Amino acid sequence: MKMKGLKKGLLLLLLPLCAFTAAHKFYLSVTNVQYSEKDEAVQITSRIFIDDFEDVLEERYGVHPNLATPLETETADTYIEKYIRSKIFIRIDGKLMEYKFLGKKYDNDIMIIYLEVPKIKLSKIKTIELENEVLTDIYEEQQNVLHFKMNGKKKSFVLMKDSDKGMLKL
Repeated sequence: MKMKGLKKGLLLLLLPLCAFTAAHKFYLSVTNVQYSEKDEAVQITSRIFIDDFEDVLEERYGVHPNLATPLETETADTYIEKYIRSKIFIRIDGKLMEYKFLGKKYDNDIMIIYLEVPKIKLSKIKTIELENEVLTDIYEEQQNVLHFKMNGKKKSFVLMKDSDKGMLKL
């Protein structure tokens, strides 16, 4: 009888603790925008969780690219670029800019994407705006943190589905 009561007591004690050990899933990306004097280019890096990005590629295009594994598909970069181009938009002085997709690399469970708007003179830029809708199409609670660091000015934004643009005035 004592053992049964002890087990019940332990269960009641441990049950509330289990509620706190369940992993809370959060959806976040971090994008940095800066100007390179040497390259005369606006450079953008975006850090996105690999598993979330795989989910969106699977849902949107029906592919499972096995990112960051030896089984990564040959078409992975094609689908990554296609998705990024449909979700990240850069405007300089109100004009939509073309950008180069330079590639990606992996850092543990993060994919880092590299983009560049080449042949831009910093002295000619009055405003730069970045619209980032990455993963907001599958995760309602997705937050895309945006950091601008240009011409001695810094500004940060938390972009969400309903508020997906950030602008820096120079």
